[in-house]
Amino acid sequence: MERAGARLRRYPAVNGRNPQPLPECTLTIALPVGSKKGKEDRSLLDYETVMNWSFPDVEATYTKRDAMLYALGLGYGRDPLDPAQLRFVYEKDLQVAPTYPVVLGNPGPWMADPRTGLAWVRSLHREPGLRIYHPLPAEGTVIGKNRVVGVIDKGPGKGALLMMERDVVDKATGRICATRTSTSFLRGDGGCGAPPAEQQKPHALPERAPDIVHALESRPEAALIYRLSGDWNPVHADPAVAAKAGFSRPILHGLCTFGMIGRALVATICDGDPAALRDAGGRFSAPVYPGETITVEIWNEGASRYGFRARVAERDVTVFNNGLAAVA
Repeated sequence: MERAGARLRRYPAVNGRNPQPLPECTLTIALPVGSKKGKEDRSLLDYETVMNWSFPDVEATYTKRDAMLYALGLGYGRDPLDPAQLRFVYEKDLQVAPTYPVVLGNPGPWMADPRTGLAWVRSLHREPGLRIYHPLPAEGTVIGKNRVVGVIDKGPGKGALLMMERDVVDKATGRICATRTSTSFLRGDGGCGAPPAEQQKPHALPERAPDIVHALESRPEAALIYRLSGDWNPVHADPAVAAKAGFSRPILHGLCTFGMIGRALVATICDGDPAALRDAGGRFSAPVYPGETITVEIWNEGASRYGFRARVAERDVTVFNNGLAAVA
């Protein structure tokens, strides 16, 4: 079996001059919503090849400017007089948003490699997660170490699930700062022949009113700012591309929504301390349009664990569900 060779890829900071390659989560919009084209396509996913895919280490250098640009994409700095926001977007005593590791060290569009057999154009980023061990410094170089950790075959015509992890390692110290987890729904790869496995059940939220409700307004140009951190998918910028994908206008990046939820968690259950957030994850359930208000509902479940979900009041829709966070 042919495998990708072990090598090191270096990418300078994402600063508009030398962007990183498209992250894997950009390969998610292919057919208009509701399209049935390709539903009966026979899966060609090569299970052994995908499970044993050898990813090169990805070196990414970021500057204070990059960290601040990412924070601006999440809406930090909307109130420039708020010290709690200013510390993420002003170089003096700069702090890095705790969700920043999700955009560092991505392996590029590896699923498009014909050796995988993946029907990558029909994949959807379904579940993001982030475990944080050490805060990132204000600037530095990290190594992204990516790996496939599982494939679940839901059956012919039902799709498959692809689980991945990425360690974000501080090059200077060698310590793992964070681990990003992700589950993608492979709509065109059901019946791929992966060994039977039970899918982890989503976190069940309490059936009572939330203990905390925190609302954040996204800016109308949020997607245009956030994409400068490395996700150049035109569905987030070009109205014509968005329309072809079945959306009324460009949508917000899923990981931008995730980052804004991180903002809400820091402001509430972390008492404003970004270093206190240790774990967060859940499931995307609907897209957000830039300019909408994201309302995060949070439940205290004890033992420093908090369930959460996010809703858009303007459309009365849940956009992120079954969330679970842990704090120090």
